[in-house]
Amino acid sequence: MSEIPPPSFVTPPLPPQPAPTSGKSGTSRRGLGILGTVTVATVTSLIVGGVAGLGGYLIGTGIDQGSTKQSIELPVAQITDTAIEAEISAIAEAVLPSVVSILIEAGDQSGSGSGFVVQSNGYILTNNHVAAPAANGGELTVIFDNGDKAKATIVGRNTSYDLAVLKVDKTGLPAAVLGDSSRVKVGELAIAIGAPLGLNGTVTAGIVSSLDRPVTAGGRSELAFINAIQTDAAINPGNSGGPLLDGAGRVIGINSAIATLAGSPNAEVGSIGLGFAIPINTAKRIAEEIIATGDSNTPIIGVVLNTAYTGEGAEVGELTADGPAQAAGIKEGDVITALNGRQVADSTELVVSIRSYDPGDTVDVTFTRNGQTRTVSLTLGSSTNIG
Repeated sequence: MSEIPPPSFVTPPLPPQPAPTSGKSGTSRRGLGILGTVTVATVTSLIVGGVAGLGGYLIGTGIDQGSTKQSIELPVAQITDTAIEAEISAIAEAVLPSVVSILIEAGDQSGSGSGFVVQSNGYILTNNHVAAPAANGGELTVIFDNGDKAKATIVGRNTSYDLAVLKVDKTGLPAAVLGDSSRVKVGELAIAIGAPLGLNGTVTAGIVSSLDRPVTAGGRSELAFINAIQTDAAINPGNSGGPLLDGAGRVIGINSAIATLAGSPNAEVGSIGLGFAIPINTAKRIAEEIIATGDSNTPIIGVVLNTAYTGEGAEVGELTADGPAQAAGIKEGDVITALNGRQVADSTELVVSIRSYDPGDTVDVTFTRNGQTRTVSLTLGSSTNIG
């Protein structure tokens, strides 16, 4: 029996839009070649062996110890432990008007993704890797469930979280109801809505398979670290940016990445029942900041990790001057093994653990130094992510 190769975590590529019908056969479909996917080797090294091969991963330049006052707050559904799951058909009927398909045109390349309305006055949340191709002169077109179309502009992007907010010139739009991802449990119903392969309004269902799954997505230039919700609801190219819903139709995540079996580099990327979504609690904060100011903040501890370290945990290679880690007494060579009690297996898990909190939060960092284990408290700093 042959050994089954390990899975590779990738950002689902945006499916190309079909060429206009010309009556000719054999017309090729164009793809967004500028959208990179994580290679098997790179992802394996990131997930299993730390951040090797990236030339060092920085967690903490541009420290901003001040806080940014938010003037925008997206509404969240009132949630009780006795919430009753609705029929999937009823959920789909209620939520589909809030979900959009996004067409991307960048020069001679095109593709499509998904998103959903978060404010009735035209704000739409999606993935950065959906919006990014149009960031420098491209064009975004939003298609609503009723067939209406509208040109969209990018309000702001956060590459660290793979999130972006778009704006269309429309009002009175039906906004999706946001849930609370901190209350999600393994085994609960999960529903994905989006436009896989450009098929608008596609609904798939499964369960929440796991929580707090460390996943990387995007290319090296815009690598995102996700503390992901894992689901077996089918997610395919084009689903990126669409909502993952709970059994009451509330958004609990943004579908962003899938795993594929390592194999031929030319193998098609598609669902094998391992999909990953950005928790909505994290995405909500980022979206609120972008809507309010055009940019957003990423929490940091102020260290550069040693990418050559292969042991358990994440070794501190350098400290950012006057950063949170230095202020808490952490030194170069310390190996961080836990964050707020969550065990840290490698550098990737440390990054996603940090990014599950907000700038200004206080966390306990456990590390080893000269064979001794210590725990210190530090207040997370922030770096501004302007996209």
